[in-house]
Amino acid sequence: MSPELICFFLCALSAPNLSGGDVLLPAPQSISVLSTNMKHFLTWSPVIIQGATVRYSVEFQGEYEREHAAGSWIPVSECSLTTATLCDVTQDISAGAAYRLRVRAELGAASSPWGTAEGFFTRAMTSLTPPQLRVLADGQHLLVELADMGPSFQFRVLYWRKGQESRVQQKELREVSSVVHLDTMEAGAEYCVKAQTHVQAINRSSSFSPTQCVRAQGDTSLWLVTALISSIGFAVAALTLPLLTWKISKIFQYCFCPTAVLPDTLKEPEPPTQLILRGSEEAEQCDLTVVVVPSEEVLQLWIQKAL
Repeated sequence: MSPELICFFLCALSAPNLSGGDVLLPAPQSISVLSTNMKHFLTWSPVIIQGATVRYSVEFQGEYEREHAAGSWIPVSECSLTTATLCDVTQDISAGAAYRLRVRAELGAASSPWGTAEGFFTRAMTSLTPPQLRVLADGQHLLVELADMGPSFQFRVLYWRKGQESRVQQKELREVSSVVHLDTMEAGAEYCVKAQTHVQAINRSSSFSPTQCVRAQGDTSLWLVTALISSIGFAVAALTLPLLTWKISKIFQYCFCPTAVLPDTLKEPEPPTQLILRGSEEAEQCDLTVVVVPSEEVLQLWIQKAL
Protein backbone atom coordinates (compact mmCIF):
# COMPACT_ATOMS: atom_id res chain seq x y z
CA MET A 1 0.00 0.00 0.00
CA SER A 2 1.32 3.44 -0.90
CA PRO A 3 2.23 5.97 1.83
CA GLU A 4 -0.54 8.30 0.64
CA LEU A 5 -3.21 5.67 1.15
CA ILE A 6 -1.83 4.76 4.59
CA CYS A 7 -1.93 8.43 5.55
CA PHE A 8 -5.47 8.74 4.26
CA PHE A 9 -6.76 5.80 6.28
CA LEU A 10 -4.97 6.97 9.46
CA CYS A 11 -6.45 10.42 9.11
CA ALA A 12 -9.90 9.01 8.47
CA LEU A 13 -9.70 6.83 11.59
CA SER A 14 -8.39 9.62 13.81
CA ALA A 15 -10.98 12.17 12.68
CA PRO A 16 -14.22 10.32 12.04
CA ASN A 17 -16.39 13.45 12.54
CA LEU A 18 -14.73 15.58 9.88
CA SER A 19 -16.99 16.91 7.15
CA GLY A 20 -16.56 16.00 3.49
CA GLY A 21 -14.53 19.17 2.91
CA ASP A 22 -11.97 18.04 5.45
CA VAL A 23 -11.37 14.60 3.88
CA LEU A 24 -7.76 14.14 2.74
CA LEU A 25 -7.30 12.45 -0.67
CA PRO A 26 -4.06 10.88 -1.86
CA ALA A 27 -2.66 12.13 -5.18
CA PRO A 28 -3.05 9.85 -8.22
CA GLN A 29 -0.08 7.58 -8.88
CA SER A 30 1.59 5.96 -11.93
CA ILE A 31 1.08 9.06 -14.08
CA SER A 32 2.38 8.66 -17.61
CA VAL A 33 1.75 9.76 -21.20
CA LEU A 34 0.79 7.22 -23.84
CA SER A 35 1.31 8.59 -27.33
CA THR A 36 0.81 6.65 -30.56
CA ASN A 37 0.47 8.06 -34.09
CA MET A 38 0.20 11.66 -32.88
CA LYS A 39 -2.59 10.90 -30.38
CA HIS A 40 -1.57 11.71 -26.78
CA PHE A 41 -3.23 10.40 -23.59
CA LEU A 42 -2.43 11.07 -19.94
CA THR A 43 -3.09 8.02 -17.74
CA TRP A 44 -2.94 7.36 -14.00
CA SER A 45 -3.94 4.77 -11.44
CA PRO A 46 -7.32 5.31 -9.72
CA VAL A 47 -7.76 6.63 -6.19
CA ILE A 48 -10.18 4.21 -4.52
CA ILE A 49 -12.48 5.42 -1.73
CA GLN A 50 -14.93 2.80 -0.52
CA GLY A 51 -18.52 3.82 -1.25
CA ALA A 52 -17.54 7.05 -3.05
CA THR A 53 -16.97 8.19 -6.65
CA VAL A 54 -13.68 9.96 -7.06
CA ARG A 55 -13.30 12.45 -9.91
CA TYR A 56 -10.19 13.85 -11.54
CA SER A 57 -9.03 17.08 -13.15
CA VAL A 58 -6.09 17.50 -15.55
CA GLU A 59 -3.95 20.56 -16.35
CA PHE A 60 -1.03 21.23 -18.70
CA GLN A 61 1.78 23.75 -18.85
CA GLY A 62 3.55 24.75 -22.05
CA GLU A 63 6.68 26.72 -22.76
CA TYR A 64 4.76 29.98 -22.91
CA GLU A 65 3.15 29.44 -19.48
CA ARG A 66 6.52 28.61 -17.91
CA GLU A 67 8.43 31.55 -19.38
CA HIS A 68 5.84 34.30 -19.90
CA ALA A 69 2.84 33.53 -17.65
CA ALA A 70 4.49 33.10 -14.23
CA GLY A 71 4.43 29.32 -14.40
CA SER A 72 0.64 29.09 -14.67
CA TRP A 73 -1.26 25.94 -15.58
CA ILE A 74 -4.18 25.58 -18.04
CA PRO A 75 -7.07 23.19 -17.29
CA VAL A 76 -8.01 20.59 -19.89
CA SER A 77 -11.73 21.27 -20.28
CA GLU A 78 -12.50 17.76 -21.56
CA CYS A 79 -10.96 16.26 -18.43
CA SER A 80 -12.45 18.39 -15.66
CA LEU A 81 -14.15 16.36 -12.92
CA THR A 82 -14.01 13.21 -15.04
CA THR A 83 -14.39 9.74 -13.58
CA ALA A 84 -12.07 8.20 -16.16
CA THR A 85 -8.41 7.54 -15.48
CA LEU A 86 -7.38 8.55 -18.99
CA CYS A 87 -7.42 12.00 -20.61
CA ASP A 88 -7.00 12.85 -24.31
CA VAL A 89 -4.62 15.83 -24.47
CA THR A 90 -3.97 15.65 -28.23
CA GLN A 91 -5.59 19.02 -28.98
CA ASP A 92 -3.74 20.71 -26.13
CA ILE A 93 -0.30 19.44 -27.18
CA SER A 94 -0.39 20.88 -30.67
CA ALA A 95 2.97 22.65 -30.87
CA GLY A 96 6.49 21.31 -30.91
CA ALA A 97 7.30 22.71 -27.46
CA ALA A 98 7.85 20.68 -24.30
CA TYR A 99 4.84 20.24 -22.02
CA ARG A 100 4.24 19.21 -18.42
CA LEU A 101 1.06 17.44 -17.33
CA ARG A 102 -0.55 16.93 -13.93
CA VAL A 103 -3.72 15.44 -12.42
CA ARG A 104 -5.46 15.48 -9.03
CA ALA A 105 -8.32 13.59 -7.41
CA GLU A 106 -11.48 15.30 -6.14
CA LEU A 107 -14.24 14.08 -3.82
CA GLY A 108 -16.89 16.63 -3.01
CA ALA A 109 -15.09 19.72 -1.80
CA ALA A 110 -11.91 17.78 -1.01
CA SER A 111 -9.00 17.67 -3.43
CA SER A 112 -5.79 15.72 -3.42
CA PRO A 113 -2.35 17.15 -4.07
CA TRP A 114 -1.36 17.39 -7.72
CA GLY A 115 0.39 14.43 -9.19
CA THR A 116 2.74 15.41 -12.05
CA ALA A 117 4.00 13.25 -14.87
CA GLU A 118 7.73 12.74 -14.75
CA GLY A 119 9.75 14.91 -17.10
CA PHE A 120 8.60 16.83 -20.15
CA PHE A 121 6.61 15.53 -23.09
CA THR A 122 6.78 16.64 -26.72
CA ARG A 123 4.73 15.37 -29.61
CA ALA A 124 7.92 14.22 -31.33
CA MET A 125 8.06 11.48 -28.67
CA THR A 126 5.01 9.79 -30.18
CA SER A 127 5.32 6.22 -31.41
CA LEU A 128 4.61 5.76 -35.12
CA THR A 129 3.24 2.43 -36.31
CA PRO A 130 3.23 1.02 -39.86
CA PRO A 131 0.04 1.70 -41.81
CA GLN A 132 -2.71 -0.84 -42.23
CA LEU A 133 -2.94 -1.69 -45.93
CA ARG A 134 -4.67 -4.11 -48.24
CA VAL A 135 -3.20 -4.99 -51.64
CA LEU A 136 -5.62 -5.80 -54.46
CA ALA A 137 -5.35 -7.05 -58.05
CA ASP A 138 -8.14 -5.87 -60.36
CA GLY A 139 -7.36 -7.62 -63.63
CA GLN A 140 -3.86 -6.38 -64.38
CA HIS A 141 -4.15 -3.27 -62.17
CA LEU A 142 -2.16 -3.17 -58.91
CA LEU A 143 -4.21 -1.39 -56.22
CA VAL A 144 -3.59 -0.55 -52.56
CA GLU A 145 -6.02 0.49 -49.86
CA LEU A 146 -4.62 2.36 -46.84
CA ALA A 147 -6.37 3.17 -43.57
CA ASP A 148 -6.77 6.91 -43.01
CA MET A 149 -4.62 8.03 -40.05
CA GLY A 150 -5.39 11.74 -40.07
CA PRO A 151 -4.25 14.88 -41.90
CA SER A 152 -0.76 14.83 -40.38
CA PHE A 153 0.19 11.55 -42.06
CA GLN A 154 1.72 10.83 -45.42
CA PHE A 155 2.46 7.41 -46.86
CA ARG A 156 5.50 6.08 -48.70
CA VAL A 157 4.53 3.00 -50.74
CA LEU A 158 7.12 0.67 -52.28
CA TYR A 159 6.15 -1.92 -54.88
CA TRP A 160 8.00 -4.28 -57.21
CA ARG A 161 7.63 -7.38 -59.32
CA LYS A 162 8.51 -10.47 -57.31
CA GLY A 163 12.01 -11.63 -58.19
CA GLN A 164 13.03 -8.11 -59.26
CA GLU A 165 13.65 -6.56 -55.85
CA SER A 166 16.44 -4.40 -57.28
CA ARG A 167 13.86 -2.50 -59.37
CA VAL A 168 11.68 -1.18 -56.54
CA GLN A 169 9.34 1.67 -57.42
CA GLN A 170 8.09 4.28 -54.96
CA LYS A 171 4.95 6.41 -54.68
CA GLU A 172 4.27 9.19 -52.16
CA LEU A 173 0.65 9.57 -51.03
CA ARG A 174 -0.33 12.71 -49.15
CA GLU A 175 -4.06 12.07 -48.93
CA VAL A 176 -5.80 8.73 -48.82
CA SER A 177 -9.50 8.88 -49.66
CA SER A 178 -10.04 5.60 -51.50
CA VAL A 179 -8.23 2.78 -53.26
CA VAL A 180 -5.07 3.99 -55.03
CA HIS A 181 -3.81 2.66 -58.37
CA LEU A 182 -0.09 1.90 -58.27
CA ASP A 183 0.80 0.29 -61.60
CA THR A 184 -0.25 -1.99 -64.46
CA MET A 185 1.03 -5.54 -63.98
CA GLU A 186 2.15 -8.08 -66.54
CA ALA A 187 -0.25 -10.98 -67.03
CA GLY A 188 0.40 -13.83 -64.61
CA ALA A 189 3.17 -11.94 -62.77
CA GLU A 190 3.28 -11.51 -58.98
CA TYR A 191 3.81 -8.09 -57.41
CA CYS A 192 4.63 -7.12 -53.81
CA VAL A 193 3.83 -3.98 -51.79
CA LYS A 194 4.87 -2.50 -48.43
CA ALA A 195 4.36 0.96 -46.92
CA GLN A 196 5.40 3.25 -44.09
CA THR A 197 3.94 6.40 -42.54
CA HIS A 198 5.68 9.77 -42.37
CA VAL A 199 4.80 12.84 -40.28
CA GLN A 200 6.30 16.02 -41.69
CA ALA A 201 5.62 18.05 -38.52
CA ILE A 202 8.09 15.97 -36.50
CA ASN A 203 10.13 14.70 -39.47
CA ARG A 204 9.82 11.07 -38.46
CA SER A 205 8.77 7.87 -40.22
CA SER A 206 7.47 4.55 -39.03
CA SER A 207 8.88 1.17 -39.88
CA PHE A 208 7.55 -0.60 -42.99
CA SER A 209 4.46 -2.75 -42.91
CA PRO A 210 4.70 -6.48 -43.63
CA THR A 211 5.06 -7.19 -47.35
CA GLN A 212 1.90 -8.29 -49.17
CA CYS A 213 1.97 -9.90 -52.63
CA VAL A 214 -0.73 -10.48 -55.25
CA ARG A 215 -0.73 -12.12 -58.66
CA ALA A 216 -2.03 -10.37 -61.74
CA GLN A 217 -5.24 -11.89 -63.00
CA GLY A 218 -5.15 -13.36 -66.51
CA ASP A 219 -4.10 -16.59 -68.26
CA THR A 220 -0.42 -16.93 -69.02
CA SER A 221 -1.16 -19.18 -72.02
CA LEU A 222 -3.20 -16.38 -73.59
CA TRP A 223 -0.24 -14.10 -73.23
CA LEU A 224 2.01 -16.68 -74.89
CA VAL A 225 -0.42 -17.08 -77.81
CA THR A 226 -0.49 -13.33 -78.25
CA ALA A 227 3.29 -13.20 -78.25
CA LEU A 228 3.46 -16.05 -80.81
CA ILE A 229 0.99 -14.35 -83.14
CA SER A 230 2.94 -11.12 -82.85
CA SER A 231 6.18 -12.93 -83.75
CA ILE A 232 4.58 -14.55 -86.82
CA GLY A 233 3.19 -11.21 -87.93
CA PHE A 234 6.63 -9.65 -87.58
CA ALA A 235 8.23 -12.43 -89.66
CA VAL A 236 5.62 -12.08 -92.43
CA ALA A 237 6.13 -8.34 -92.49
CA ALA A 238 9.91 -8.80 -92.71
CA LEU A 239 9.52 -11.10 -95.75
CA THR A 240 6.94 -9.06 -97.64
CA LEU A 241 8.51 -5.68 -97.01
CA PRO A 242 11.26 -6.01 -99.70
CA LEU A 243 8.76 -7.19 -102.33
CA LEU A 244 6.38 -4.40 -101.45
CA THR A 245 9.21 -1.87 -101.64
CA TRP A 246 10.21 -3.13 -105.13
CA LYS A 247 6.62 -2.98 -106.35
CA ILE A 248 6.15 0.55 -105.10
CA SER A 249 9.39 1.65 -106.74
CA LYS A 250 8.15 0.23 -110.07
CA ILE A 251 4.89 2.10 -109.70
CA PHE A 252 6.70 5.35 -108.99
CA GLN A 253 9.04 4.74 -111.93
CA TYR A 254 6.08 4.15 -114.25
CA CYS A 255 4.31 7.29 -113.01
CA PHE A 256 7.20 9.72 -112.93
CA CYS A 257 9.87 8.18 -115.22
CA PRO A 258 8.10 6.25 -118.03
CA THR A 259 10.10 4.64 -120.91
CA ALA A 260 9.83 6.81 -124.08
CA VAL A 261 8.87 4.97 -127.34
CA LEU A 262 9.22 6.90 -130.64
CA PRO A 263 6.37 6.62 -133.18
CA ASP A 264 7.11 5.14 -136.64
CA THR A 265 6.80 8.55 -138.27
CA LEU A 266 9.72 9.81 -136.20
CA LYS A 267 11.95 6.83 -136.91
CA GLU A 268 14.85 7.30 -139.34
CA PRO A 269 14.03 5.66 -142.75
CA GLU A 270 16.32 3.14 -144.43
CA PRO A 271 18.99 4.57 -146.72
CA PRO A 272 17.71 5.04 -150.35
CA THR A 273 20.77 3.33 -151.72
CA GLN A 274 19.43 0.03 -150.45
CA LEU A 275 16.19 0.59 -152.33
CA ILE A 276 18.09 1.39 -155.52
CA LEU A 277 20.25 -1.65 -155.18
CA ARG A 278 17.29 -3.92 -154.63
CA GLY A 279 15.60 -2.40 -157.66
CA SER A 280 18.62 -2.91 -159.87
CA GLU A 281 18.96 -6.51 -158.75
CA GLU A 282 15.33 -7.21 -159.64
CA ALA A 283 15.88 -5.50 -162.99
CA GLU A 284 18.87 -7.65 -163.67
CA GLN A 285 16.93 -10.77 -162.78
CA CYS A 286 14.18 -9.72 -165.14
CA ASP A 287 16.65 -9.07 -167.94
CA LEU A 288 18.04 -12.55 -167.62
CA THR A 289 14.65 -14.25 -168.02
CA VAL A 290 13.37 -12.23 -170.98
CA VAL A 291 13.79 -14.01 -174.44
CA VAL A 292 13.32 -12.06 -177.66
CA VAL A 293 11.42 -14.12 -180.33
CA PRO A 294 11.13 -12.97 -183.99
CA SER A 295 7.66 -12.31 -185.30
CA GLU A 296 7.80 -15.11 -187.91
CA GLU A 297 8.44 -17.71 -185.29
CA VAL A 298 5.68 -16.36 -183.18
CA LEU A 299 3.24 -16.67 -186.04
CA GLN A 300 4.42 -20.20 -186.85
CA LEU A 301 3.97 -21.28 -183.22
CA TRP A 302 0.46 -19.85 -183.17
CA ILE A 303 -0.53 -21.73 -186.26
CA GLN A 304 0.80 -24.98 -184.79
CA LYS A 305 -1.22 -24.51 -181.63
CA ALA A 306 -4.30 -23.73 -183.69
CA LEU A 307 -4.03 -26.94 -185.74
